[in-house]
Amino acid sequence: MRLLSKKILFVDLDGTLLKSDKTISEINKKAIQEVLEAGHYVVIATGRAIASGREIAQELGIVRTGCYLIAYNGGAIYDCAADCILHEQRLPIEYAEYLVSEAQKWGLYIQTYSATKVLAMKAARELDVYLKRTHMPYRIEKDIWSMLNEEPPKMLLISLDDREKLEQFQKEHAGWEAGRCTSFFSSDEYLEYCPLGATKGAGLLYLTRFLNVSPYNTIAVGDQENDIPMLKNAQIGAAMVNAEEKVKETADYVTEADNDHDGVAEVIYKFVLQKS
Repeated sequence: MRLLSKKILFVDLDGTLLKSDKTISEINKKAIQEVLEAGHYVVIATGRAIASGREIAQELGIVRTGCYLIAYNGGAIYDCAADCILHEQRLPIEYAEYLVSEAQKWGLYIQTYSATKVLAMKAARELDVYLKRTHMPYRIEKDIWSMLNEEPPKMLLISLDDREKLEQFQKEHAGWEAGRCTSFFSSDEYLEYCPLGATKGAGLLYLTRFLNVSPYNTIAVGDQENDIPMLKNAQIGAAMVNAEEKVKETADYVTEADNDHDGVAEVIYKFVLQKS
């Protein structure tokens, strides 16, 4: 498929652009710079908070015109150059309170976010691992009301050793979830509850309208369940070879290289810059 005119590249972070050690290869950095130099747009699409995504954008050198961030799995759209939020959705407090209460009953760790920090109700191994991966500051709140003093962007349940428990939680709360919010896995350890309709796919469509670029000129690359709506809405949806099987089944293309061997650059040169 040959795309014409300006294009938008949507790229996931963890398991896609980021290597297993959470660094970015020089080859991927160079390829992304070439996309911008050719006059195209680059969008980081992540489940992470804006603060965490912005830090990676700075490392990539894409805090400039033409660079955007889909954060919280589509809950917020951020302009990296203007340093402003273009669009955001929030989870109603009563839904967040319910999820905190239910997570506590199940013995599951749960957290949310302020504009700049991770908010949790207790210190835990899950929090330590999350902070090591994202380098975000955090605050421990004394109670649910302090934790939820405003509508949160999302709620994140973490189980480092028992995905099945998260799956069971999701299954048993599916009836409550219907019509209220959207849940999905962003990794084996993370079960996310986001505002209804907030997905990376919805973020992709928002930015095509905002930038006046046809959806036919979009390329997206990811590896996890939360990337599927984005891959479906893109003209070319590329799955990393290290992606989950259901993500590969959705994709138009599966990379030969994994996230530790410049799979994003492979997609860029094949579909954005079309050098191969």
